[in-house]
Order: sequence, then structure tokens, then C-alpha cells
Amino acid sequence: MGLVYALGAYLSWGLVVPVHFRLLSGFSPSHILAVRILWSCLFAVALVLLWRNRVRTPFPLRPRHALLFVSAGLIGVNWLLYLQAVNSGHLLDASLGYYINPLVSVALGAVVLRPLQRVAVGIAAAGVAIAVVLAGTLPLVALELAMSFALYGLVRKVVGVDPAVGFLAETLILTPAAFVWVLLSPEPALPPDPRDFALLALTGVTTALPLIWFAAAADRLRLATLGLMQYIAPTCLLALSVLAYGEHVAPHAIPMFGLIWLALALYAFDLLRAGRAARAHGVPGETAAPNPGAMRV
Repeated sequence: MGLVYALGAYLSWGLVVPVHFRLLSGFSPSHILAVRILWSCLFAVALVLLWRNRVRTPFPLRPRHALLFVSAGLIGVNWLLYLQAVNSGHLLDASLGYYINPLVSVALGAVVLRPLQRVAVGIAAAGVAIAVVLAGTLPLVALELAMSFALYGLVRKVVGVDPAVGFLAETLILTPAAFVWVLLSPEPALPPDPRDFALLALTGVTTALPLIWFAAAADRLRLATLGLMQYIAPTCLLALSVLAYGEHVAPHAIPMFGLIWLALALYAFDLLRAGRAARAHGVPGETAAPNPGAMRV
């Protein structure tokens, strides 16, 4: 069952979510973000009330819980960057960002990198450097997506609250700004077209459901398995951008993708090797964890 939940989460993030937001391209990314926050907050409140007996409350509050304001800001920035990438025809950049993300997370979260992880991060950095030299520009969207989400994952790990409560807290923190934006925006929050209304309302569902499935998968699968499966989403994004939306991989990006895939292969090998070593010492499933809630777009 864990594999089913994981596939549901990663296929949603790689296929359903980008197609959903592409259908909303008639609205500005900022407006979609604001409405998404409001609907996600309502959905999160309903989930926490429905599962109140299973949700771990964060009380008594600790000073570290104030970091939820930081994580809320980071996930808000990440969502906006992703929406801009999807609606401006830059799904390839989004795919690249989420390929790089686990390696950035490893670099940020590990006090001491294992040798193979150090090599993987170095190869990925070399790939980006080569692309910069060949193209003369930084792949800013991809790097901003990777950094914002890696920092978000790091902050959430430090906060250490229940995923549902954390998600609710973040959307509540973002709700006042989203509400003001919707009030001042010339774009309708409740459009008269039933199709547009349904698509906007469903942003809360397509935001929250994959997170629930991911949490369910994390409870049932070894972290090494979950860590390897996270590459399903950016691979789907890459295929979607090229096959469905006609984006082209620029010549300067080919060596970058190649080196990043090599880096990810080394990282995956290191995860599997660490998993085998942990099981040999009688600690099943204890491996380098993937970024918490990876691909929360």
C-alpha cells in the first residue's frame, strides 16, 4: 500500500498539478497563489478537524515553532516560482529545479557529507557551471526553486511538528496576505465561469492530497525507497514539458542534465548502500532521508 500512496503523490506532483495550473493560465500566478492559499487553508482546517484524534498537536508551544513563519514564507515563494514557471512555459526549469533539490538538501542538511554524496553534489555543481559558461546565464528559476524548497525542508525538520498541523499553520500565516491580495485584485476570486471556479477551488485539493499520500507512504516505506521514488515527479515534468507542451532542451542544457542525472545516480547508489548497511546493523529503513515532503509544489 505504501508504494501506491507514493506513486499517487509523485504522479500528482509530476502530472496532475502542472496540468491543473496550466489550465488556469488565464489568471496571473500571483492571483492563483492567493486563491490557492485560501482554498488550501479551508481544506487543511477540514482535515485537521476530521482527523483531530490522529493529529499530534504542538502544544505547549516552543520557541522553534516560530520558525513556521519562515517556512510559510519559503513555501509561499516556492509556490509562486513554480506557478510562474508553469504558466510561462518553463516546465523544463521546474523539472531541473526539482532534480537539483535533493542534492541541495543533502548539502544543506548534512554536517558531514559521505564521500559519494560529496562527489554527487560536486558533479551537479559542475553541470550547472558548464551550462552557465555555455549559455552565459544562470538557470535562475531552477536554482531558486531548488534553494527555496531545500531551505523549506530544512526549516520544517527543525520545527518538528505534525505534517497536517504544520501545513495548516503555514496556510493560516499566509492567509491574511492572500485575502488582501484577492480583495484588491481585479481578477475574480469566485469567477462566474463554473469551469474556472471549479479549477480554482480544486487547488486546495491538489495541494493537500499529495501531501497526505506522501505522509502515508513515509509511514510505510523505507526512506531509501521513498528517496529514490522522488525522481518520478521531475521526470514526469520533463516528459510533460517536451512531449505535451513542446518545450525544447537547449544545447547548453544537455550536459547539465547529463551531469545532474549522473550525480543523482551516485546519490541513489549511496542511499541504497546506506540502507543495506543499516539493515545489516539491525536498523531497518534508517538511511539518508529524502527532503521532508519532497516536491510540495
